[in-house]
Amino acid sequence: MISSILFSLILIFSILLFIRNCRKLYRNINLGKNIDRSDKSNLRFKKMFRLAFGQSKMFDKPLVGILHFIVYVAFVLINIELLEIILDGVLGTHRVLAPVLGNFYNFLIAFFELLAIAVIVCVILFWIRRNLLKIRRFISNDLKGWPKNDANYILYIEVILMFLFLNMNATDQVLQNAGYSYYGDYGTYPISLYLVPVYENLELSSIFIIERVSWWLHILGILFFLNYLYYSKHLHILLAFPNTYFSNINSGGGLDNLDSVYKEVKAMLDPKVDPYSTNNTNQQFQKFGADDVFDLNWFQLLNSYTCTECGRCSSECPANQTGKILSPRSIMMKTRDRLEEVGKNIDKNKAFKDDGKKLLNDYITKEELWACTTCNACVESCPIGIDPLSIIIDLRRYMVMEESSAPKEINNMMNNLENNGAPWPFNQQDRLNWINN
Repeated sequence: MISSILFSLILIFSILLFIRNCRKLYRNINLGKNIDRSDKSNLRFKKMFRLAFGQSKMFDKPLVGILHFIVYVAFVLINIELLEIILDGVLGTHRVLAPVLGNFYNFLIAFFELLAIAVIVCVILFWIRRNLLKIRRFISNDLKGWPKNDANYILYIEVILMFLFLNMNATDQVLQNAGYSYYGDYGTYPISLYLVPVYENLELSSIFIIERVSWWLHILGILFFLNYLYYSKHLHILLAFPNTYFSNINSGGGLDNLDSVYKEVKAMLDPKVDPYSTNNTNQQFQKFGADDVFDLNWFQLLNSYTCTECGRCSSECPANQTGKILSPRSIMMKTRDRLEEVGKNIDKNKAFKDDGKKLLNDYITKEELWACTTCNACVESCPIGIDPLSIIIDLRRYMVMEESSAPKEINNMMNNLENNGAPWPFNQQDRLNWINN
């Protein structure tokens, strides 16, 4: 009874903490401007099933795709076992579903064990790729410190959770064979049976303690992992589905027209609108582009939280590959860092209090932004539909249209377009002289 009460309290606390983090996440994402992504729901669902469920883009790199798919399937299916653990914890029972499912229960446990050992193998290979092999996207500067440690922490947690699951089954099998207490003859253990010899010379009371400790650490580890997600790049486990659903389904590389430009031109042509009025209730004059997270739309902010930091975008970026400072992955990470800072500001002050910082300049430099060739390679390479290019474009729009700040070459080009009707510094009367040469 005490064990059931303690478990129930821990479970409730973990769920409430998870809900609290989800509410903060929802609030932060909705700090962005509204954007309508409710069209073409059939196409959106197809894209979500293809990218999020089917992980089709992961298989652009076949070996990594297969390894990731194994871990993904195991994560989904093994967590079915979590239902039984929760029921046992609340009700004070042991393997409560075994009598209900009969022989199918034996199949499930055996299948889960095979998945568990497959996960351990895959995670070890992932760790080797991240830490021993000199793969450029895993050793670049923007992945040092917390991002690198975070990725490794997740790998360690996954191995520990799988080992605890197998150890729990191994000790359970020993207790079943000995007819100890309430341990009935349930389950088939093709992997954990190889751990059974480790416990042959131990007292049953000691094995019972080891089984209970493994059970508790396994479920506590899962609940910890659930709430760790908010602080980790592995938040994509949850957000990949809405992110792919709401992602852009139009042709790749197309840029949107600024609604703020349309409204301002319309207002300029309206004789009833005073452009110098400080009391413009219609809010027809808006900021062009973005210099902070408040000026981005909610989907761009969702992108920043969904980013897996895999680096595929940067590995395909021609600017990054030629030694430029730009890294599309870094753009997403810096946007998320700024958004998190804004969220903490709101938590502390109940409303956002100006901190004198902006996403532009304080987090993302102008040099990074102007290194972008707008080729759309980063968007095309992302496995879950993240769009770093849209953030780059909005920040550049602000620099050009609000600050009149652009590289000399671009300013010259725009002056030529305005004066000569072409990007080149030739008089319009001379434009056809090349025919005579």
